[in-house]
Formats: sequence, C-alpha cells, structure tokens
Amino acid sequence: MSNAIMLIHCSDSKGIILSVTNFISNHNGNIVDLDQHVDIERKIFFMRVEWTLNDFSIARKNISKQFNSLVAHKFQMHYTIHFRDEKLRMALMVSKMGHCFNDILSRYKTGEWGIEIPLIISNHENMEATAKRFDIPYYHISITKQSKKAEERKQLQILSDHRIDFVVLARYMQILSKNFIDHYPNRIINIHHSFLPAFPGSKPYHSAHERGVKIIGASSHFVTEDLDAGPIIGQDVAHVSHKDSVADLIRKGRDIENVVLSRAIWNYVNRRILSFDNRTVIFE
Repeated sequence: MSNAIMLIHCSDSKGIILSVTNFISNHNGNIVDLDQHVDIERKIFFMRVEWTLNDFSIARKNISKQFNSLVAHKFQMHYTIHFRDEKLRMALMVSKMGHCFNDILSRYKTGEWGIEIPLIISNHENMEATAKRFDIPYYHISITKQSKKAEERKQLQILSDHRIDFVVLARYMQILSKNFIDHYPNRIINIHHSFLPAFPGSKPYHSAHERGVKIIGASSHFVTEDLDAGPIIGQDVAHVSHKDSVADLIRKGRDIENVVLSRAIWNYVNRRILSFDNRTVIFE
C-alpha cells in the first residue's frame, strides 16, 4: 500500500499542525514524516506531511475533498496531495554537452528515483547513440530562429502524447518560450553554473579563470520566463585556487552540476519542494 504526501502553505495561525495531524490520526493514518517552516516576515506557514494509507479510512480519491471540508477551508490552505506509488514520467532535454545527461541516465538505470523516462528531446544528434543504449526514444528536433515556434509546438505535442509530468533540461541550450513554460509551470528543472550574471556566455569557466575566482558552483532552478531567475531548488560550490587550470575548473564545475541537478530531481520526485513567490521551501 502507498503512502500519501501533502504539501501545504497558508497564512500562519494557531492550531494548523494540530488540525492536520488530527485529521490524519482520526482516520487511522500513521505519520512517518513531518516538516514545517514559518516565514516570520511574511507570516506564511509551510508544511510537508507523509503518512501511511494501509489502514486509512478515507479512500485516496476522497482525501482531498474530506481534507478541504474538515481542515483546509478553515485555514484557507493551498495544498496538494500525492501518492508514493505514482511513478512520475520525466522528459529529458539535452543539446551537445553530455555530463548531466549521462549522469542522469546512469542514476535512472539504477532505479535511484523510481521514475520513468519515456523520451529524450534534443536539438542535436550527438546524444542519440547513448539514448539507444538505454532504449529510450530520441526525438531530434532542430531549432532555428525562424522555426522555433513550430518546433516547440512539436515538442509540446510529443510531451503531451507521452503524458509527461515534468521536464529536466540537462544542459539544453535553447531558451524556452513563455508558451512552452506555461504548459509546465514549476515543472521544468534547469541547471547552470553559478557564475551568472558575472560571467555569461559560452565560456564562463575561461572568463572566471581570467578573473582568478576562488569558488565555483552550480544552481538548479525551476524555469520561468525570466531567464535563469526562476525559484532556486539547490546550489553547491567548490573552492578553487590559482593552481587550477581552465580544464580543472570545467571538470570540477561539471561534477557539481551533476550532483546539484540530481538532488533537484530527487527532491522533486519525493515531493520535497514547495514553490512560493519565486522562492522554494525544500523540506528535509
């Protein structure tokens, strides 16, 4: 039997935790994980709670309706309910750089996330052989400035046909349109080096090396219309020094990108991310 996971946010007030936990225990649910946070400045309450459904007295299709009636309506809560046995379907989009792409496929093969990857979309053919080794359909859709709208329509149709739940950009080097993003709000995860905006462009590690940076890093975030400024999911850094060459920076930077992106996927799949006002709460 599956567990249920609920993500909640609302204005902070007394009795929220008690009301939520009573709802679960009164219907024979056993809470196995609970985390909460209060934004003191804005007085917003955030919560993630997971409980077993083995003996839960409410059918899963009725949980939302019952919770809304008994608890959520009183506190004017925003909430979502998810179930552990629902296997999410993730689309992977990639261009020419393969480090994040290969890392994701390796983790996918070991079953680390318990997800499905029904397809890969790319604007280049470079990664097709790798996709074939993993027996994942590969859609090569070349994009030009003139064809962008039409090609994005093709991509969206493919994603819809395969019932995709969320999208991961594994160094997909194309800017997605507002129309594309609106189809998957807070469901497109991107990764980039953390030199932005100081060192933009195609060779950020070269620029950073010339400036003698002392740390390098990576950021994962949800994609929004505001380029590379969506809600941040995770970040990490590594210390570097004058002894490191450009090649060293690139190698270390790519390692960080792999780890930060994989953590973001894990947090998303396990429903540990709650987005609010272009920020995220990441429940431990």
